[in-house]
Amino acid sequence: MVLAANITEEIEIPESVDVTIGDDVTVKGPQGEISRKFTYHNISMKKEDDKVILETRFPKKKDKSMIGTTRAHIKNMIIGVTDGFTYHMKIVFAHFPMTVKVAGDKVNIDNFLGERHPRVAKIVGSAKVNVKGDEVTITGVNKEDVGQTMANLEQATKIKGRDPRVFQDGIYLIDKS
Repeated sequence: MVLAANITEEIEIPESVDVTIGDDVTVKGPQGEISRKFTYHNISMKKEDDKVILETRFPKKKDKSMIGTTRAHIKNMIIGVTDGFTYHMKIVFAHFPMTVKVAGDKVNIDNFLGERHPRVAKIVGSAKVNVKGDEVTITGVNKEDVGQTMANLEQATKIKGRDPRVFQDGIYLIDKS
């Protein structure tokens, strides 16, 4: 068994994006700015010209997986500040017309299955929620914030104790881009 001396991963940086590496990695672009701290001890990061270089020496299995994870997070940060992330959801109801409203950092879902008390879903981080008719659009530069906000909306309308084939009311993901 031969161990590799080191593993190097390179990430191309587009012209419209500025990456700063210090205690945390900051990515600035036309859509906004994201900052994240990477604390894994065996990976070194540096910026050269228009590339971010990740390197680990004498890697073990965990080091190999962490370098791939770190690369994926930085790529998602670059995509977020250049294009942003958008999730489209659809409001579905059969008998009781539910109303969905954005109030600050929460989404209120009224009259779900005829319930008297509203259900509430939290908006995470810098994600923005827009409700128009039966369409809900979630946008933002941080993929994790947008995805968690979408999951919160789906979970808030999860039906327990009833047959899901009959009661199909809820807010469901239809498209991500």
